Amino acid sequence: MASAFSHIAVPIALRIAGGGKAISWRLLFFAMFLSVAPDLDSIAFRFGIPYESQWGHRGFTHSIFFALMFAILPAIFHRYFKAKRATVYLTSFISMLSHGVLDACTNGGLGVAFFWPLNSQRYFLPWQVIEVSPISVSRFFSERGLTVLTSEFYYVWLPCLAAATIYYFFLKGLSISKGIIK
Repeated sequence: MASAFSHIAVPIALRIAGGGKAISWRLLFFAMFLSVAPDLDSIAFRFGIPYESQWGHRGFTHSIFFALMFAILPAIFHRYFKAKRATVYLTSFISMLSHGVLDACTNGGLGVAFFWPLNSQRYFLPWQVIEVSPISVSRFFSERGLTVLTSEFYYVWLPCLAAATIYYFFLKGLSISKGIIK
């Protein structure tokens, strides 16, 4: 899995891309929680559910379907988040879905059940460039953790921040100043 430190890069990038206007601070912090929430499935280990089970780690909570369905709940409360319903839904969906995408780019584990409930097969993306993060906190705060964070800096943070900056300054700037993209 990618670390919790880097799963939050996607919602942060979404807020930057929007210029901080569409995504309120409340929505940002909730989206940051959603970006790490799929790993709550690791509690399955405590109940004896095997990793490879659809109910195990990187199973149903990492699926496209789960992200699509779960995003409906915060969208209902869009006023609390001080944002449009569609903005809350898309921010929530993208934040949750990004978790599985980043995990599928790691070089460890059993893959991600993207297409659950249609099938429980696990998938990796063709670019497995992110060093897999240890699950235990004690193992993370070690030399291994530093290797993971360095990998995530190059393959998660830099691309997210670059994409957000490009969108904000170039594409959004074009739509506002020249009326080219609306």
